[in-house]
Amino acid sequence: MTQKIADDMDRKILKELMSDARLPNNELAERVGLSASACLRRLRRLEDADIIHGYTTLVDPTIDGWTMTALASVRLSRQHEDEIQMFESAVRGWDEVLECHLVTGSRDYVLKVMSSGLEDYERFIKGKIARLKCVDTIETSFVMNTIKARRV
Repeated sequence: MTQKIADDMDRKILKELMSDARLPNNELAERVGLSASACLRRLRRLEDADIIHGYTTLVDPTIDGWTMTALASVRLSRQHEDEIQMFESAVRGWDEVLECHLVTGSRDYVLKVMSSGLEDYERFIKGKIARLKCVDTIETSFVMNTIKARRV
């Protein structure tokens, strides 16, 4: 397996971009101690190697009225490929689901779900998740406070 990150300079570039992805190339180059052209070449190589997957804007979810975060643990009725595909396909189309993780243990998936409150979350559960024939059980925990959130 070839190493995707060549050296500590690549790591410095990534660290700076994780802190501020809007850095202009000349400022990024100055912060990491490279010329602008050398920095841009490294940046393009990191993008081409799919180490940098893209650039995004993080928006306050309250703009959309989403004030409540829930973690929904879902167990499927069977572990058959058709049910797995049915569930994963449905989840990809739900705007309320910010993240979906296939997990080990007594549950199959953990979903991070945003809603405007309990009534909205109940509508989501009843109108979307519970309607899937492949879903056996749903267990929800509500986020009271976020102590640390980090995007990598």
